[in-house]
Amino acid sequence: QVQLVESGGGLVQPGGSLRLSCAASGFTLDRYYIGWFRQAPGKEREGVSCITSSGTITYYADSVKGRFIISRDNAKNTVYLHMDSLKLEDTAVYYCAATSRLRVSLRSSEYDYWGQGTQVTVSS
Repeated sequence: QVQLVESGGGLVQPGGSLRLSCAASGFTLDRYYIGWFRQAPGKEREGVSCITSSGTITYYADSVKGRFIISRDNAKNTVYLHMDSLKLEDTAVYYCAATSRLRVSLRSSEYDYWGQGTQVTVSS
């Protein structure tokens, strides 16, 4: 069974940091590009970052550029999203997704497999 499982969300104060993990089971991630997306209440799902299968190329939405870092450890079948300098507006459910299309994209329609999401709440 193909499955992506996110973890690492939680409550953090503004300016704080969190690291999200996306672990795969039932398939190996090293053939897939991985994206992180988020959805805040009442808003559309937003692409945050993506990484190529080898990890050599990364891409970020302007809203998180310079604060978030995406990385992967294919030996552990896991992708990470390290988030620094968190802001109130980063509050959302964060999802990871995998695509076999092998092109850098933050369009959710291009992703085949999705996790269930992990809640990130930034609040003082």
